[in-house]
Amino acid sequence: MNQEQIGKFIAQQRKEKNLTQEELAEKLGITKNAVSKWERGLCLMDMSLLKPLSILLGVSINELLAGEKIEEKDIEKKSEENIIKLTELVNLKSMKYGIIGMALFSIILIFISFFKNDSMANIVSMLCAYNCVTFLSRYKIRKDKSDLFAGTLFFISVICNTIAFIFS
Repeated sequence: MNQEQIGKFIAQQRKEKNLTQEELAEKLGITKNAVSKWERGLCLMDMSLLKPLSILLGVSINELLAGEKIEEKDIEKKSEENIIKLTELVNLKSMKYGIIGMALFSIILIFISFFKNDSMANIVSMLCAYNCVTFLSRYKIRKDKSDLFAGTLFFISVICNTIAFIFS
């Protein structure tokens, strides 16, 4: 999903309806700042707001998710594209919670290792392996080269830690 394109589309449709950000926010029961963030492409709206937002702006949910008006002949194609993009978005959000959970788990392990005077090499290796999988999975979804780069660096770290462990 192109957040910037969706944001510009929301702003354009809101202005065509002669609504301010504040008025739109009030009708949706959210803050003006939330609408501002959507329109600047910083984030997407909560999915529960798709229907009410589409009604207020006089566009279809499909058009909202595409960030553009859709011609009749392209509706089916755009619907399928939007469903695929929403699925990818849900996958990325679930990965975010996994990363947060792993970070908290890692902090706990580091404290335990510190108080037991254990080596933290195993923890570092585990973190690198987890991050390798996370970034490479994100690359598979988003095709962002920075994810591929980070995943590759973490993979190299895992290999180096494994070799160090074997020969130590």
